[in-house]
Amino acid sequence: MMGHRQIADLAAKVRFLSDPAAYGSGTTHVDARETHMSWVFLTDELVYKLKKPVRHAFLNFSTIARRHFYCGEELRLNARLAAETYRRVLPLRRDVSGHFTLGGSGRVVDRLVEMKRLPQGDMLDARIGSGRLTAAEINEVAKTLAAFYVHRQVEIDDGGAYPRHLIGEQRINRAILLKPEFALADIASGPLDIVDALLQRLRPRIEARILCGAIVEGHGDLRPEHVCLCQPPQIIDCLEFNRSMRIVDPFDEINYLGLECEMLGAPWIRPLLVQALENRLPDRPDAELLALYGGFRALLGARLAVAHLLETPIRHPEKWRPQAIRYIKQAEREIFSVRSRSVRKSTPVCGDA
Repeated sequence: MMGHRQIADLAAKVRFLSDPAAYGSGTTHVDARETHMSWVFLTDELVYKLKKPVRHAFLNFSTIARRHFYCGEELRLNARLAAETYRRVLPLRRDVSGHFTLGGSGRVVDRLVEMKRLPQGDMLDARIGSGRLTAAEINEVAKTLAAFYVHRQVEIDDGGAYPRHLIGEQRINRAILLKPEFALADIASGPLDIVDALLQRLRPRIEARILCGAIVEGHGDLRPEHVCLCQPPQIIDCLEFNRSMRIVDPFDEINYLGLECEMLGAPWIRPLLVQALENRLPDRPDAELLALYGGFRALLGARLAVAHLLETPIRHPEKWRPQAIRYIKQAEREIFSVRSRSVRKSTPVCGDA
């Protein structure tokens, strides 16, 4: 939560950055958009991100020094998959008369990440929606991601962060989705129970994958709206604020991107993504583990949807419960192949059955 002074200070910065005059004579329009953790300002050719002075269990942007550090991390980490998009960290200053300035003199009062503006119509979610999408374009994205994962250092010493993250987030999934005010218990309890049971039973397989080098530091938030189908593909908005949340099984992360594409109406994308990764990383998880990954991610999506209803003020209140229901139904589909089987044969931990 932000204090009154922080709220007022942030509001003043947002007003300044929403004015085209802040960016010089070449800027004619600014589209200001608020997210949970940032304000994003889209100008004619560039984009500027201002992190909010917030603190949560999973991130801390509460001071200028911390926001500066994480702006640098955002630049560094996104250079891995979007080097042509992320440009620099820019100081926001306040001069002696109290006016904000970009590029002028005065005391630094915050930092911005400056990015090239990507064509909205070429983002993967927009392409799926318009039907302007080819298998060749998806294969290009898949090859880019597969090469990215192949070149990541394996996380053995820090790999334990991955199962801890799954278990901890699933605990929060259950707490949020079963809140009485959301009236989701009837449809959410079953998938939550199955994913809980799978997490407990399959944890040894995940831990074995850590030991055999299958876990890496990945992107952390791989969704269609973060993939631009330009040349070369730009995969943006890496989760910069918490390294432990980037420690992941690549098959979990790429399967999640495919799941989100499926929910947008393009189920044919997921097999291409997974196959491209398997071509470079032959230690594909077995079907049960992939079902767990998909079920967990879908329930996480449901939880993040209804969590918007806990905010003050609530933005677009009519949107979030129906979206959560869609994710819960997707979770059911993800775990359908394993939920009715009480006895299963053992399977290799670093390869297919």
